[in-house]
Amino acid sequence: MILAPSLLASDFGNLQRDIEMINKSEADWFHIDVMDGRFVPNISFGFPVLKAIQAHAQKPMDVHLMILEPEKYIEEFASYGVETISVHAEACPHLHRTIQQITSLGCKAGVALNPHTPVSVLEYVIEMVDLVVLMSVNPGFGGQKFIEKTYDKVRDTKALIEKYNAKTKIEIDGGVSIANAKQLLDAGADVLVAGSFVFGAENPTQTIKEMKALVR
Repeated sequence: MILAPSLLASDFGNLQRDIEMINKSEADWFHIDVMDGRFVPNISFGFPVLKAIQAHAQKPMDVHLMILEPEKYIEEFASYGVETISVHAEACPHLHRTIQQITSLGCKAGVALNPHTPVSVLEYVIEMVDLVVLMSVNPGFGGQKFIEKTYDKVRDTKALIEKYNAKTKIEIDGGVSIANAKQLLDAGADVLVAGSFVFGAENPTQTIKEMKALVR
């Protein structure tokens, strides 16, 4: 299981401290949510903050673009050394082309789906996709309640991946905690994004350790 704490839930006033905590923890990736206030009703990180994260992060950066017209900005995001760039299927009228753009820049390509979006939209691109990000809350804000229907969606996504013998990983983003992590992994998830559950804990490092222990 890959655990990717979401920096959206970190203390922005102590961002370097929280990044260094993740570096020293058993977490695997940094999950970075980029919002434009148009595709989702919130605004978050821009390029200057991403540059600051890059300066201190010692683990792969998993960037989730919750923005319209992501193709205009993908090249610059790739220039910051991120490992994975995920775009929303709902924001990409030419999804196939956008996936090609990401991979041509040397990054892994992810496609995110909102809770209402069926997995079937990935039918003809799944073999090109490194990561499917299933939103288990409505995107835009941290701390929301997990949508229970997500378990079925994970199984549907896993079936599509197996149908095409793809190597795609499944990432769950939103409302993830130790209460539902094992069930998500059992359904077929590979990557868990945990924001509020990690950064809101009294001891985030111990919380990460306990989540990682679920698969030992």
